[in-house]
Amino acid sequence: QIKLDNKLKNKQYKQKSAAKKYRKEQKKLREAVRDAISRKPFPLEECKKKQVAKKWEEKEEEDALPLDMMDEDDLKLMEDLAQKASFLTRDLSSNEPVHVKKRKHESVIEKYEKVPRRLQTEPEKELIHLLPIKDKSGIIPQAVEKPVLNVAHDEEEDTEDMEEAVEFNEEPLPVLTPEEMAAQRRQKLQERKMHIAALASAILSEPDSNIKKLKELRAMLMEQDPNVAVIVRKLVMVSLMEIFKDIAPSYKIRPLTEAEKATKVKKETQKLREFEEGLVSQYKFYLENLEQTIKDWKQRKLKKSNVISLKAYKGLAEVAVKCLCELLVVLPHFNFHNNIIVLIVPLMNDPSKMISELCVEALKKLFKQDKLGYASLGVVKVISGLVRGRNYDVRPEVLKVFLHLRIKEVELQKDSEDIAPKKKFMTYKEKRKNLSRMQRKWKKAEEKLERELLEAEASESKEKKLKLHTETLNIVFVTYFRILKKAQKSPLLPAVLEGLAKFAHLINVEFFDDLLIVLHSLIASGDLSYRESLHCILSAFHILSGQGDVLNIDPMKFYTHLYKTLFSLHAGGTNEDIGIVLQCLDVMFAKRRKQVSQQRALAFLKRLTILALHVLPNSSVGILATNRVFMQTFPRMDLLLDNESQGSGIYLPELDEPEHCNAQNTALWELHLLQRHYHPTVQKFASHLIAGAPTEGSGALPLDLSQRSATELFETYCMKGMTFNPPVASVASRKKDTFLQRDSFVDEELNKQLQQHISETVAHKPLDFAKHLKESSLT
Repeated sequence: QIKLDNKLKNKQYKQKSAAKKYRKEQKKLREAVRDAISRKPFPLEECKKKQVAKKWEEKEEEDALPLDMMDEDDLKLMEDLAQKASFLTRDLSSNEPVHVKKRKHESVIEKYEKVPRRLQTEPEKELIHLLPIKDKSGIIPQAVEKPVLNVAHDEEEDTEDMEEAVEFNEEPLPVLTPEEMAAQRRQKLQERKMHIAALASAILSEPDSNIKKLKELRAMLMEQDPNVAVIVRKLVMVSLMEIFKDIAPSYKIRPLTEAEKATKVKKETQKLREFEEGLVSQYKFYLENLEQTIKDWKQRKLKKSNVISLKAYKGLAEVAVKCLCELLVVLPHFNFHNNIIVLIVPLMNDPSKMISELCVEALKKLFKQDKLGYASLGVVKVISGLVRGRNYDVRPEVLKVFLHLRIKEVELQKDSEDIAPKKKFMTYKEKRKNLSRMQRKWKKAEEKLERELLEAEASESKEKKLKLHTETLNIVFVTYFRILKKAQKSPLLPAVLEGLAKFAHLINVEFFDDLLIVLHSLIASGDLSYRESLHCILSAFHILSGQGDVLNIDPMKFYTHLYKTLFSLHAGGTNEDIGIVLQCLDVMFAKRRKQVSQQRALAFLKRLTILALHVLPNSSVGILATNRVFMQTFPRMDLLLDNESQGSGIYLPELDEPEHCNAQNTALWELHLLQRHYHPTVQKFASHLIAGAPTEGSGALPLDLSQRSATELFETYCMKGMTFNPPVASVASRKKDTFLQRDSFVDEELNKQLQQHISETVAHKPLDFAKHLKESSLT
């Protein structure tokens, strides 16, 4: 019942409140209408009507009846007036509120005159309200006037201060001589060096407790003193690089999960976690600083402070690239390694030769030391994306990096029978059936030990390594094939052909036919240089010497092209191409001896011997070493050491077909000329070949020459450094040898004369011999 009563009361109260609110709104509306009408100008003849209306309004206001109690005529009049009312008709210059009651016979001018005038002679005083005081009478508010400052006085004081400052600045600063400035700079630099050394030694001595000092050292990368800024930043970059190389663990640090963070751990574990977290954080910031330095230099963008010039930014960028390259090679297992790869790979295509070479060398080192293949796979992916993204407009050095990949074998498609079963541990039933109790015990201990060893070594399986190498090589071949298909006239083609020549034996058999057709079409087009055509030939024979043995393909076109172009080589610029020719000859003849005819081998042997007369000594040695292999590999090569012709026809040296040039009817007369060559090694090889290339006996070669391949001999006797191998004796030493020989000859003659004279003297006059010795100077 109480609840119902309360509900009823609340309902009645809400109704009363709503009615009261409605009446207030209507009252405001009437006042607004009245105010608008009062401000509207009326003609003079309607002044009486206006006074009557005012009286009626005042009377109505006194009654203050609600609208619902008014007559219909009155209500209609009010609505008409309300439509004429507008906020814009209100006099905004007046401070009088809208609902002010209008007094009788009060004009606008009189109201304006009654408004008090205020002069802004004194500033209005602000009050600061304080805490009130409670008294018997009640709460007494407290306030204090805010002191107003004298603006004019302050301006005078400011001008006086400025004048004093100007007078103070007018004092001349001490002018330093260049020697004093250099000494001051050396002192600052020494202080910075000592500070860097102190921080670095503290971090290296106790990395766990001093990891926060890395932040302090990294802050010195923002050195602002223009005199030492460049050197200090370089020193800090290199110091941080060495610190990270020393304190970085041999594993990758992963971020902790929420569950691991919430778990309580030992103090040592917590300390290790904090160290790892701080190390990764500072390492990340350090790499970002290096990246920003390189970006600023690339964009030729100066900082606002202008502490370092654009010219100095290049030196900073070079040091930053060196640091990144060093971290790329030394910390391939640590965090952010892929980020470093993404930074370094595009810099291989940089216009700056120094930066490009730094990046190329770093990636070569990374490939050589990467035994498993994770880092190599990451680099190859980025390079492939770069080449494709730049539309094959990159430097050839970018693709030549692929030649340093350590990939010797890949996963080939095998039958299910060829796949060897994996080693499995014996099950409990097998042990129970085949082993005794003691044997089971020993077997269990042995298996446990094997599992522990595998976990401790954490060595990756061979299958995983092969899988990574296969994926890497697939990306390399995709890049090569895209260039062969879409950019055959690109400067990247030599690098592609060189790469195909190296990895051709790892290509899938399905691509062999198409690839050989493309290589032959490139050679036949005539657009390739001589070196590029040699790479095509080398690639084709690498393909055929590997899995291509099972294919029935005759590469006679490639033999003919090489035979035809051998005389393009000489002692000038093409001398370096002889190294590739020697590799081609090795693959074409030594590794395919069963598929090569005798006529072809004789023709190549004769033409190579002629070529040995026209090239540098190292090339002659390599060619004669190849001829030695020919004579030892193929039968009846000694036909060319005999003057008598074999069969019909004469030798046609100008014919480009090795099978039909009648090489069996000629002789290797060039070897007699090569016996008189100025290089001693060429002489030895020529004499060895004239003797029939024996493996033992007086005509055999020394071991240091016979055990080396033709390519190795070509590199050993190379004259790039303008040095002669074996070294030539100097003029002074030759003169000395001549004098020694002459002196030894004179001494021998004198000894003979002396012995003859002594023998005669002793025989005929023995007593005069002692006297003769004293007088003689022959002693």
